[in-house]
Amino acid sequence: MVQMSCDVLQVSYGVMLYHISCSDRCTFTFENVNNKTVASQIQQWLRPYLSPGFLSVHLSGVPMEIRDLLRFRHCGRTVYTLDGPAGLWCPVCGLAVRLGLMEAPVRIQIPVGDGHRAACCFLITSRHGVPGFSEEKESELHVGISNSEGVVFSYTESGVQCQQEGWEQSIIVPLIDPSNDSLSFRKLWDKQLETYSHLNTWTADRFQEEREFGSCCYGFALSFINHVMRAEGRRTISSECFTSQYIIPRMEMTSRYLSVYQHVRQHGHYSTAE
Repeated sequence: MVQMSCDVLQVSYGVMLYHISCSDRCTFTFENVNNKTVASQIQQWLRPYLSPGFLSVHLSGVPMEIRDLLRFRHCGRTVYTLDGPAGLWCPVCGLAVRLGLMEAPVRIQIPVGDGHRAACCFLITSRHGVPGFSEEKESELHVGISNSEGVVFSYTESGVQCQQEGWEQSIIVPLIDPSNDSLSFRKLWDKQLETYSHLNTWTADRFQEEREFGSCCYGFALSFINHVMRAEGRRTISSECFTSQYIIPRMEMTSRYLSVYQHVRQHGHYSTAE
């Protein structure tokens, strides 16, 4: 889909929105578009819209806002939409919808959140944004640990990074039991995370070393979690256990959500038999 204003074009492709601004040079510049197929497709779409005032475009990819879905039941099916039964008409059967209390639409929240607003959590993000969590897209994932202020610590080839932005679209795994959450505990968490990140174990020159928990960023995060658990006198958790209990279920749920969401955006609704 292409939308044009006096000096800006907007192109939506899948679940990504690309903003295009114009200049006076007859060239295309694609920024932050890692998929060459997408860039080529968008360029083809743009050609009919270009005029002397649109000789040059600069393309930068930004995540399209992904909204919550609404789920309701009608005509023997479970229906997912973005805005509910529009005008009280079912998008499946076309009949009027009369929903009682038990059939009222339920909001299904997007399983991705702002990691900088999630205190003391394990975070998973993707260089491709939310679409990178889809099973249909191969994407490099990165993990980190947030402190009580939402600063994210992660291990990279440059050593441990402390970031206040860049994790706005993350799968979030809370790490603090609500019964154990307190200001004093959060202060202790921050102190331990800061100290742990400065250990010689996590310097840039040791990035390629074999790690107990596999990939380097994952090894850093899970090692810190076990460090805290040891300090509390609790049993540590293995990579296999943490992955199967906390990572895989959230990844699968996010992938399913994206699959349904993309179908809804393309067709207006998605439905399954009850």
